[in-house]
Amino acid sequence: MRLSAPVYHLKRQARLLSRREGVPLHQALDRVAAGEGFASWSLLAAKAAGATPATSLLAQLAPGDLVLVGARPGQGKTLMSLELAVEAMRSGRHSVFFTLEYTHTDILVRFRAIGAEPALFDGLFEFDNSDAICADYIIGKLRTAPRGTLAVIDYLQLLDQRRENPELMVQVPMLRSFARDRGLILVFISQIDRSYDPSRKSVPDLDDVRLPNPLDLSLFDKTCFLNKGEIRFHAA
Repeated sequence: MRLSAPVYHLKRQARLLSRREGVPLHQALDRVAAGEGFASWSLLAAKAAGATPATSLLAQLAPGDLVLVGARPGQGKTLMSLELAVEAMRSGRHSVFFTLEYTHTDILVRFRAIGAEPALFDGLFEFDNSDAICADYIIGKLRTAPRGTLAVIDYLQLLDQRRENPELMVQVPMLRSFARDRGLILVFISQIDRSYDPSRKSVPDLDDVRLPNPLDLSLFDKTCFLNKGEIRFHAA
């Protein structure tokens, strides 16, 4: 059975339904699954597990890659990045989620929204929402991480918001060199500028990345942009 939209987009529908009707998220997920012809969300997730966008994207990433995942709010960029982390852990690799936005509870909710149970990845997943997150902090935390570790940074535009932090054009090259030396994959969640017009371009691209401060976007090896269920992946 072919799904009407990518799994991450169906999850977004369920979150909106949960908020709109005041029902628990797991009930909303099951209702969305029923609309796709499945008795429960777990059955839908199991059916789609072998062919998710995250599975396909992870297969194209290599140790040392810097990856940019961009979308307007509510289009699934955080869930896509978290799914990448989950797929990495399913293959036995470590994942770290650095965020200046979310709490640990927020991330646990999102784990379950993508059909993943955090307890299954005991010892493979680390969550960090320190106010000190910047390139130096990330490098310090990942200095002993095993080769192949996938780290998500949520999000790019916040790295230099504190006055004491270096500008992005200093931090991102530092992280690029570190990732290549250590064989890590760094996934940067990115904001998209409000000027992006989906009626003119169905999916945003590098020209639409919000940059309050200068940054050479060619530093990223791979990009993934999302909008209304459509996904565009590009390898530089």
